[in-house]
Amino acid sequence: MAGTNRGTARRAATAVAITAVVVAGCSTDNQDDAGDTAAPDTPRATSPIDFDLPAAQRYHRTATYPVYLNKPEGDSVDAETVAEISTVTPDGNTVIYTDAAAKRIGFVDVADPVNPVGQGTLSLEELGNADDQPTSVAAVADVVLVVIDTTGGDFANPSGRVDIVRVSDRTPVHSIDLGGQPDSIAISPDGSFAAIAMENQRDEEATPPGGEEGDLPQPPTGFLQLIDLAGEPNTWSARRVDFDVEAARSAGLDTPEDLEPEYVSINSRGQVALTFQENNGVAIIEGRTGEVTNIFSAGSESVEGIDTAEDGTIDQSGSISDTPREPDAIGWVGDDHVVTANEGDWKGGTRGWTIFDATTGEVVWDAGNSFSQLAVRTGLHIEGRAESKGPEPEGLAITEINGTPTALVASERSNFVAVYDVSDVTAPQFRQILPTTPGPEGVLPIPSRNLLVISSEADDAEAGVRASLNVYGFGDRFAASGGGDQSAASGGTPMFPSIVSGDVDGAPIGWGALGALSADPADENRLYTATDNAYGPARVLGIDLTQTPALIDTELPVTDNGEAVTLDVEGISARPDGGFVLGVEGEEGPGNELVIVAADGSVEKRVTLPADIADAMGGQGIEGVAVDGDAIWVALQRELETDPPGVARLGRYTPDSDSWEWFGYQLDTTDTEGDWIGLSEIAVYDGSLLVLERDKLNGPDARVKAIYRVALPEDAGVTSATEAPQVLPKTLARNLVPDLQATKGFVQEKVEGFAVAGNGNLYVVTDNDGLDDANGETQFLDLGPAATALGG
Repeated sequence: MAGTNRGTARRAATAVAITAVVVAGCSTDNQDDAGDTAAPDTPRATSPIDFDLPAAQRYHRTATYPVYLNKPEGDSVDAETVAEISTVTPDGNTVIYTDAAAKRIGFVDVADPVNPVGQGTLSLEELGNADDQPTSVAAVADVVLVVIDTTGGDFANPSGRVDIVRVSDRTPVHSIDLGGQPDSIAISPDGSFAAIAMENQRDEEATPPGGEEGDLPQPPTGFLQLIDLAGEPNTWSARRVDFDVEAARSAGLDTPEDLEPEYVSINSRGQVALTFQENNGVAIIEGRTGEVTNIFSAGSESVEGIDTAEDGTIDQSGSISDTPREPDAIGWVGDDHVVTANEGDWKGGTRGWTIFDATTGEVVWDAGNSFSQLAVRTGLHIEGRAESKGPEPEGLAITEINGTPTALVASERSNFVAVYDVSDVTAPQFRQILPTTPGPEGVLPIPSRNLLVISSEADDAEAGVRASLNVYGFGDRFAASGGGDQSAASGGTPMFPSIVSGDVDGAPIGWGALGALSADPADENRLYTATDNAYGPARVLGIDLTQTPALIDTELPVTDNGEAVTLDVEGISARPDGGFVLGVEGEEGPGNELVIVAADGSVEKRVTLPADIADAMGGQGIEGVAVDGDAIWVALQRELETDPPGVARLGRYTPDSDSWEWFGYQLDTTDTEGDWIGLSEIAVYDGSLLVLERDKLNGPDARVKAIYRVALPEDAGVTSATEAPQVLPKTLARNLVPDLQATKGFVQEKVEGFAVAGNGNLYVVTDNDGLDDANGETQFLDLGPAATALGG
């Protein structure tokens, strides 16, 4: 990943991948004469999932609202601000969210789901103390219950309260001492009472007698608080429900003498379902009487076919054995079954979700490896969490869509919410995957308006990836504003996912960190791409453009002397006579090279850059490569140390003479502190060079994401680093910022690859950085006929 140096093991978050390549003169007229570019015996994968649902049967993203835009006047833009748990007023128009990082709650008007409007925040300092932290919120009638942790790090003496705040003027009307440290809150469907999980959480740095750091028991134990909501809010009070230690021990819970309630949900009968995450258990309580009717263990699960090694490779041959589920969020399907998101904590986490019979505690269905596979299949696998808890399902909500009970399960680490039809609790059916900004935790259905708001708790101002409210609408009436068509060229908003991988032998092809694209000279409806070293070893991936979404259906390992190699592939160009040219970025200048690969993936030749050019490079190197007849063009991302500021280099390599010549490219300018602009792709098209240029900004700050047209030079270029290159004039061919904004998501920083396929259409792809310093969403855009998309 150009411009970053995060360690010696592999080139940082890797990737600014890129490139792509359109073979000059390639058209449908000559493709039948072209040889097979990749090995003909490469197996084609197929997708077991139909992602292409009709508009009326899916959610459409309508808006992504970064909550730093809702900060108080005077707060630094770079200050951390998150949206963790959210609720909505009874009219469905005002979302209220907790911001534990900034110790406040926020208000956002979603009356128009396409244009959320921040309505400001309420600091907990105004309610009590500047060190107080909100843990949850729940709106009822004209007030919001704000659950507040006042423990302040004194784990042995936990404390907290719930403040009742009038929404209209944001003034407190009552406060209730909770007698411990609270976590989740839920309101009964009839609005008659609230339930609060009193966690009394452990100190992860404390060591109990005879245990290890972070172990239980660490008293005091947790409990449940119930608040009757009858009468005026200033008369409300709490009643405590304790749990029988022996009953919990008999049920098989871990360390039952120190129970830690985590999450609550209430069914239509007024029964409260509560998880004990660290204790790996579930309790059922009669909310109106406080009677504990059932406690059962969440049990353990063995899962195969998952990646369990953080080694830079998506290796799905791993497994976990007899691992405690340790559920976090819980929800009711009807009145007889509960669903848990099995995030795990100190001892467990099974990377999926489970449906239990609420009466018997028996498992009626478990996700197994399917949740992890979903992350891999959609390019959202996070290698940095492979050894821990993988996608880490944490948040969960149950709603009803057109009479169909639906489970919404959030992946905290892979940044998505998966949608399932749970009409048959013994056989849930996957329906859709929704991308989010990092750390989705609050999953808030608004059924009265067919809306869904997902709040994210991770905020990285330095990387420009900000915590947000992600707004979705269900049904075709939201399609025009939020994702009704796979092709942006046809006037719709691209759906997600726009590219997925198929399965080989029951496992999806692993991918992510794309950016390199190339047309297939032998097939007008195929492209080639490659992962960079975020996911090694190097592989060439084939894309079938006739599928919706586009389907990665082949993978070709790159080998050198029979051994797989890890390369930071930033560019790829398919050769008309078979095989590929790869543009490989090095840790330092001398590591940059062109790698010529045969159709079977074997390395035929490595071409290094001239020594003086390599020595004049900084941390960024080759980003794009394109075959042009007997020559190969490359784009270097940034200026050489010997060149004027703002002038990057385009290189032309002639294999027959083993010679290089260089030309200049004038980069756009930026006035944003810490930003820089560089090149990410090059291609030959219609007698010109096409060059992709981008800044490092994303979200609302994104400014420069564009394809420029550069005339092929008639004169020879310079041959050394010390000679000033001729700067080739450029003209704007397409501003890609509107295309990225059209997804209604968080505008991606790394738009890095494009290609004109043999079918004549222009395709653009973003590099998701392997989810490092990015939200992980890959946007693969079909921008329609290149002749139109590139301004004629």
